[in-house]
Amino acid sequence: MNEQRSAGADGGERRRPGGCGRALSAAYDTALLDLDGVVYAGGQAIAHAVESLTAARDGGMHLAYVTNNAARTPEAVAGQLSGFGLPTTAADVITSAQAVARLIAEQVPAGSRVLAIGGEGLRVALRERGLVPVASADDDPAAVVQGYDPALDWERLAEAAYAVQRGVPWFASNTDLTIPKERGIAPGNGALVEVVRIAAGGAPQVAGKPQPPMHRETVLRTGARRPLVVGDRLDTDIEGAWNGGVDSLLVLTGVTTPAGLLAAPPEHRPSYVAADLRGLLVPQPEVTGDGTGFRCGGWHAAASGAELVVDGAGDPLDGLRALCAAAWTAAGAGRCTADAAGALRQLGM
Repeated sequence: MNEQRSAGADGGERRRPGGCGRALSAAYDTALLDLDGVVYAGGQAIAHAVESLTAARDGGMHLAYVTNNAARTPEAVAGQLSGFGLPTTAADVITSAQAVARLIAEQVPAGSRVLAIGGEGLRVALRERGLVPVASADDDPAAVVQGYDPALDWERLAEAAYAVQRGVPWFASNTDLTIPKERGIAPGNGALVEVVRIAAGGAPQVAGKPQPPMHRETVLRTGARRPLVVGDRLDTDIEGAWNGGVDSLLVLTGVTTPAGLLAAPPEHRPSYVAADLRGLLVPQPEVTGDGTGFRCGGWHAAASGAELVVDGAGDPLDGLRALCAAAWTAAGAGRCTADAAGALRQLGM
């Protein structure tokens, strides 16, 4: 087996996607799976997700579902996954609501009131930590916390702004600006946090991915020894894996585009790249340098002046992996600015 250890673990700069001679589901003991954009989009399972995860689990991989969405309880999430044909318990689900509730409980007295601007998942997580959710800035809260809630209205955001203006410590479950839905990309909790920031100033303490409190919560709850983070977002899932010093698999079923992947700075570069969750079940091909560029499968890619070029044949994803190596090597510690449009068109992406 040839595995590339996460560059985040040793402070290096990942210059190419890694190779693995075994299926990832055999090489890692636990998959830390994002939900939105990876397992489902809105209320629909993503193609190949259920079959792939079932096969990984049957092969001995532990599946843990790690979501920045703080709206629902772990029981509700587990119920949805079970309804898709993925038998899941609440203990298999880790949410940013749980991570932020622990963060708050470490900073305020036991039994404190907390102004909770979010869904039931946030309120349940606060109660589990011995905190008392309240609904108004006039309820003398010791903290205010924001979590995603699709039914959130202006009055609730105003209560958060009033509390922050009064100097109440401010927390957020996560700051994802967008969230994938069946009809497209919708505003996420980060967009609502920005509304409060514009009104009240300041910035919250954030618990969710990519921040360390979420990684800590996940490790505490899963006991994973060799985890693989699986996600669709570079700025949360992949950066969170980098911050935690663990390996990651990016799947292209959510918000990240091939062009965005090529432009990724070091902390956003995944260990592995796959089209979807079927990537868990197969070895990952090597990307090799040949002095003129990089090869993967039947493709060769290079940085040529101000553009990236690719030629060859075979699986287009191998071409994308080779392009990643060319782009990330050219960019070093920064973002690749070379024009990749022609190369991606050649790959049909």
